Amino acid sequence: MLKKVPVDQLRLGMHLHEMCGAWLDHPFWKTKFVLRDAADLKKLQDSGVAECWIDVSKGLDVATAFSESPVRVEVAVSAMDAQSRDDVAPAAPEAVVVPFDEEVRRATELCNKSRAAVMSLFNEARMGRAIDTEKCSEMVTQIAESVWRNPSALVSLARLKTHDDYTYMHSVAVAALMVALSKQLGHSETQARQAAEAGMLHDLGKAMMPVAVLNKPGKLTSAEFDTMKTHPERGYELLLTGRDVDAMVLDVCLHHHEKMDGSGYPHRLQGDQISMLARMGSVCDVYDAITSNRPYKKGWDPAESITRMASWAKGHFDENVFRAFVTSLGIYPVGSLVRLRSGLLAVVTQQNPVKLTMPEVKVFFSTKQGLRVTPRLLDLADPKCSDRIAGRESNDQWKFPNLDELWAGEEVLRKLARRG
Repeated sequence: MLKKVPVDQLRLGMHLHEMCGAWLDHPFWKTKFVLRDAADLKKLQDSGVAECWIDVSKGLDVATAFSESPVRVEVAVSAMDAQSRDDVAPAAPEAVVVPFDEEVRRATELCNKSRAAVMSLFNEARMGRAIDTEKCSEMVTQIAESVWRNPSALVSLARLKTHDDYTYMHSVAVAALMVALSKQLGHSETQARQAAEAGMLHDLGKAMMPVAVLNKPGKLTSAEFDTMKTHPERGYELLLTGRDVDAMVLDVCLHHHEKMDGSGYPHRLQGDQISMLARMGSVCDVYDAITSNRPYKKGWDPAESITRMASWAKGHFDENVFRAFVTSLGIYPVGSLVRLRSGLLAVVTQQNPVKLTMPEVKVFFSTKQGLRVTPRLLDLADPKCSDRIAGRESNDQWKFPNLDELWAGEEVLRKLARRG
């Protein structure tokens, strides 16, 4: 039986069935699970969601929750049926998290090295040599470790591509995004490394695409698009020439363009026919593609991209995976241009994993005065800060130069520009 209750009446042991309001407003990638962790309860009560539906057939009722002692509630939760326990999002392993600024310094060099490793792999494929995935092994491990320490740093840096290195840096970016998503889904570090390898190698088939088509600065013809649609199978064939390539890595390479409604390619798989890792690859691949500048199109702002992908989620993506992906990035990912209620414009500089709508931002422009202001950091989750995000802004309208310097820094951008 379902009951709607205010979030301040929620207690450990209740089975959440649905959260009232937009799913982007709440901090969880699943909507149906048993509240077992006090930290999760606090996240929900701090999220801004006012009411929730609970299922009293799978968890505690309101009256029961108030009358039980904490010890008895804990026992009641642990005794719930297996189906209810399966609904609980798995907890990610403990990780040593380092500050964003510290990890950005490490990730800058890692971006450049990873790009070189992917370029070498693509060149070997073009020359007809057997694929040696071991050459990427060290980079894959370092990518996984970087994202494990701080998910935002490498993910944000890998988005900063030039037209010339898009194909290579796209592989690095998807590898980083896959690790962040894997971590959010509660996977182990070993599974996260597998996800990184799948992301690094998912587009290897593009090495066999005609360069004129791959780098065409305009819309592809139907024939050219049909050619490009063969890259998953070509990549799969290339990986089969290598030694000991993980079966799941092969699967992501072949199926990262499949869609949940069966409209994808190459095999028009649908629903449960698509593996979890391939579903993850689909979301990460699309996000990086639409946020990246291309010869024929300027990339969308990270926050705008999340909004647009949300409108495609039903049919294209596994909706639970997409929710987890949004949580891993934040509703306003690092680098997003936002407008505050005060009229100030700011760039998101760091995520708040508990309060997704209250990241750290750097303000730099007053819309009321029409002037730049001295850049300064604001932690929107700080109780002393009364400002809040009113909405996202598009730089297509404002045309501010060098926004990336506000969050990444001039020195970091210079190092990224020296990719070799």
